[in-house]
This record gives sequence, structure tokens and C-alpha cells, in this order.
Amino acid sequence: MRQELIHIALVVRDYDEAIDFYVNKLNFELLEDSYQSEQNKRWVVIAPPGSKGATILLAKATTAQQEECIGKQTGGRVFLFLCTDDFWRDHENMLKQGIEFVRPPSEQDYGTVAVFQDLYGNLWDLLQLKPEHSVASRFLD
Repeated sequence: MRQELIHIALVVRDYDEAIDFYVNKLNFELLEDSYQSEQNKRWVVIAPPGSKGATILLAKATTAQQEECIGKQTGGRVFLFLCTDDFWRDHENMLKQGIEFVRPPSEQDYGTVAVFQDLYGNLWDLLQLKPEHSVASRFLD
């Protein structure tokens, strides 16, 4: 049996501002942006550069309840984990793009990590796993 997580929905205020942030500041790839007429919404899918794993579906909030969740889908905990093959390269590039880091880089048993926030305040880990970490082989393959 084989199963994979394909999309993670990220509730956003506006499709275009979210695309601008993720594509132009984080260098993500825009994989799809199509209009779904039957639901009167766009299907917007992005992914980190070179990623072959799960993608992010940018889901525009359409109700007051959904709008309240923008930026706090996990109640203030780190929500997404962006694994990189070169922490310091990506950290420097993100700083140049004005990305706000809320926790500075640190060396941990599992690798190098820093916490940044996206345009809505969602917290992300930028991390480079040590090669011996149990999940690193899934990323490095």
C-alpha cells in the first residue's frame, strides 16, 4: 500500500497577495491557478522550489469563521516546516526579501532551525536536518 499527503490547505485573505508573497518572496513555484466556475473560486497550488512532496493549496477565506483562522490555523504553534538543503543560503535570501524571523537560527540535535512568519502570521520552521535524522532520508532522496 502507498499513500501520500498531496495538499495542505492554507487559509488566506486574498489569492493574489498570497501568490505574491509565496512566489516572489519565498521563491515557491506556482503549480496551478485555475478558476473553478462551479464553486466560484480559484484552485491555487504552490510548492517550494524543487519539491516533490506535498503542495500547499491556497484557500481563500469565504466565511467570517474562516477569516478568523487566517494566520492562526494552529493556535500560534509552528504550522509548516520548510526543509532545505542549505539553511544559511535560504536564511540569507529570506532576510533579503524582508521575511521576519521570530526565533533566530539555532543548532539542535536534529539540525539547524529558525522560525519565521508568513504574511498572515503563520509560523514556519526553516530547517536543515542532519543527515542521520530519521526523516532526512525522505527529504534527501
